Amino acid sequence: MTTRRELIDAAIPLITDNYVFPDVAEKIVDVLRRNDYDHLADVDAFAAAVTADLQSVNGDKHLRLLHEEPKPRAVSDAHGFDRVEVLDGNIGYVENTRLRDPRAYGDIAAAAMTLVADTDALIIDLRRCRGGDPGMVSLVCGYLFDESKHVNDIYSRPDDMVVQFWTPPYVPGRRFGGAKPVWVLTSSFTFSGGEELAYDLQQTGWAVIVGETTRGGAHPTDWHEIAEHLYLTVPEARAINPKSGTNWEAVGVAPDIDVPAADALDHALELARNFLAEQGN
Repeated sequence: MTTRRELIDAAIPLITDNYVFPDVAEKIVDVLRRNDYDHLADVDAFAAAVTADLQSVNGDKHLRLLHEEPKPRAVSDAHGFDRVEVLDGNIGYVENTRLRDPRAYGDIAAAAMTLVADTDALIIDLRRCRGGDPGMVSLVCGYLFDESKHVNDIYSRPDDMVVQFWTPPYVPGRRFGGAKPVWVLTSSFTFSGGEELAYDLQQTGWAVIVGETTRGGAHPTDWHEIAEHLYLTVPEARAINPKSGTNWEAVGVAPDIDVPAADALDHALELARNFLAEQGN
């Protein structure tokens, strides 16, 4: 049977070699080396204790030890577009709970965004979105702009390179376009890729964020199985917004209009209807 110390010893090089900030990685590893986990017979207690120590240095919520994830969330079959409809007043509504890899789910995004393309205003609900793929973020943004835009960069430590993310110059289906208003709903649960979509649209000035400050996770991760059903998630990259030069790590995405998440949809609908009434729609 693998001991707790052997599991920690397996985790240490994964952090040292891959964590996005090498200097912070050394501090995190030092915490792991100093602490004793052998008394934690229960694996869930062990995973929780290690996660607390991993996050104690800089609060990185993507850095975790997870137990009983036989199928990591990243490969779930759910497409993430949970609700797409045209509401009264010709207001489009898209709820996304996971922004999946566009290579597998781009057709779903195209169908969802095409359905709301001819509405007069759009609400994108990310209150339950727990993350996703930056490529899907760029694709969704592509339906909201009239031309290709630079929305994000990601620096990868293992590759020591920066990858730029631009919205595609062509999207399948129909664009909502950049001339009509967009509101994005957030909550304290909104995380990672969901935060990127909100942040990218906020930074470009293309949307008004309504709701709560998000969780604050801007570091893409990789999953490492160090024992059966025991996964170490290591942030190996970081987002760099081309306008702000930074990201939402630790601080979250602050809403433009701060309201409780439970009230955000009603508030955005009121704003949309008032706007359209003023436009004579």
